[in-house]
Amino acid sequence: MLNVNRLNVSYSKKGRRILSDVSFSLEKGEIGVLLGPNGAGKSTLFQTLLGTLKPVSGEILVDGRSLKDCGRREWAQKLAYVPQRIATSGLSVFETVLLGRMPYFGLIPGKEESDRTNAVLEELGLAEFKDVRTDCLSGGELQKVAIATALNQNPSLLLFDEPTSNLDVSNCALFANLCKTLSEKGISILIAMHDLNMALDLGDRFFFLKNGRLLASGDSNSFNEENVRDTFGVDVTVSSSEGDKHIHFHHNGEHK
Repeated sequence: MLNVNRLNVSYSKKGRRILSDVSFSLEKGEIGVLLGPNGAGKSTLFQTLLGTLKPVSGEILVDGRSLKDCGRREWAQKLAYVPQRIATSGLSVFETVLLGRMPYFGLIPGKEESDRTNAVLEELGLAEFKDVRTDCLSGGELQKVAIATALNQNPSLLLFDEPTSNLDVSNCALFANLCKTLSEKGISILIAMHDLNMALDLGDRFFFLKNGRLLASGDSNSFNEENVRDTFGVDVTVSSSEGDKHIHFHHNGEHK
């Protein structure tokens, strides 16, 4: 579904490589979690996947179609992105989420776009906010609006950059359930996050990125002490209880 082949990215022709020889894949309906410290290249990878940054070399394919061969509208129908920092506007929640349908209509949206927007608002529990301006929302509510806007693009692949950073515990649980529901519908999801325990609970595949290089990747077996230590420089214990794994961080020789 998503295939990234030997991707190299710099911000200028003579600049240092921000991403070096990065290759990985994500199948239809899989949830992939991108893990790495600040400055590892996660945001750069997302911007390259979106087509905002042009790679020095390498190839990105979604559903067998290369980014190089797609126009911006076609690519926007395949990928949707929820950034870490959500901008507000004077638009209502309905108007904002409706913008997610822009890759599918011209200047004026029709009844089909309006109906789909209302359905997405219902699905995410936002129907009661449809006429509220986004600059009047809380951080958690705004995050949910951003997710609804991305979902309204009907993408094959959803990209989330630290999606739970502004959510409380209840909304984090709702987000996790939403991801699992979307994956069951065949939508692939790639999430950048720092919460290792939530990542372990959510992910089907894991990608450990450091200094612009992919150190390791794989299923839950790749989520081990060695890869976490090499990526983040911290000592942890990965334990299992009734089939579920948990991360315990060490402190002064102990773990907690």
